Amino acid sequence: MMAATARMNGKMLSGASRLGRLRDSDVEIATTPKDLVWSQDKVTLHRYRPLAGQKVRIPLLVTYGLIGRWTMTDLQDDRSLVRNLLHLGVDLYVVDWGNPSRADRYLTMDDYICGYLDRCIEEVARLSGVERVNLFGLCEGGVFTTCYAALEPERVNTMTLAITPIDFHADTRQDRLGHGLINVWTRSLPAQDVERLIEAHGNVPGRFFGAMFNQLTPMRTALKYNLDMLDIVDDDKRLLNWLRMEKWIADRPDHPGEAARQWLIELYQQNKLIRNELELDGRRVELGRITMPVLNVFGSDDHIIPAETSRALGREVGTDEYEELALPGGHVGIFVGGRSQRLFAPALADFVMRHDRDPARRDGEMDPARRDGATEHGAIPT
Repeated sequence: MMAATARMNGKMLSGASRLGRLRDSDVEIATTPKDLVWSQDKVTLHRYRPLAGQKVRIPLLVTYGLIGRWTMTDLQDDRSLVRNLLHLGVDLYVVDWGNPSRADRYLTMDDYICGYLDRCIEEVARLSGVERVNLFGLCEGGVFTTCYAALEPERVNTMTLAITPIDFHADTRQDRLGHGLINVWTRSLPAQDVERLIEAHGNVPGRFFGAMFNQLTPMRTALKYNLDMLDIVDDDKRLLNWLRMEKWIADRPDHPGEAARQWLIELYQQNKLIRNELELDGRRVELGRITMPVLNVFGSDDHIIPAETSRALGREVGTDEYEELALPGGHVGIFVGGRSQRLFAPALADFVMRHDRDPARRDGEMDPARRDGATEHGAIPT
């Protein structure tokens, strides 16, 4: 007993010493080099610098949601979907929505999808010399991507979604304990309470969504800052991995109020997307107008976005080129888990490569960039 106590005391002292030496620079995330290529208001568009010869002519645009940050896709060097895709020769862009303030309270999903996202896609196409781009939407960003692909199918070459809810009530048709609690909780909120929350704050505070996610797994949340941390505090690599994840979790921006109202009421409560009743910029979002190839990726153990809420898309799209990829892990695990890391990027790179056709060419005619082999990033006309 005394020996075990001594070992524990030694572990705690060692861990305290390590934590005392750490600086912000030691736990940086999203460090893959990229360049700012366009901005408007608080929204910025970045193009990643290549890490290998370019094998896919048509670029891929990463779109995360307003809840959380895209930085999850580039958490650290050995847990980076971004780096993996770059090493596979994908020309990669990412949109960053910035930090909304009270001045953005009246920005709608219409503004983000038909305004900012549309302009990002236009700029990616211009810089890369193509007519259509590949879209990659994650979580709420996947909903943005889906809506855009339905409204502007002629501008999208392929669409890939990850952990994206499409049927927000599909959780009622599955019986996995603990999966879909956020759907149940959100539907239980009176619409007027959502309106009052937004009226009081202007935007929905990021800490509100953070608290909501923590309540989905209360025991896990209660233990991670004591028992979990104590288990890794004397291991440099595991401690830094843990701290980077916590840094991403804590960096949760406020959600523009009007867009949050649409997200919570029109989607989570009224389920307008799957019913083809959602209207953006005066146009109805009809999922049957999604005619480009689709890759739908979801976590087999995702308790926040249950698989069935994502898989519902397959019954609605207007394309025969629809594929699904179920990855092991949960909502975040599919991006940072070791097994998923080995599966996700190769599957996505293969998908966009198989559909890497220049729209200006005849069907079946191979793009010279593909026929002649990998090209350098700078060789693509701008």
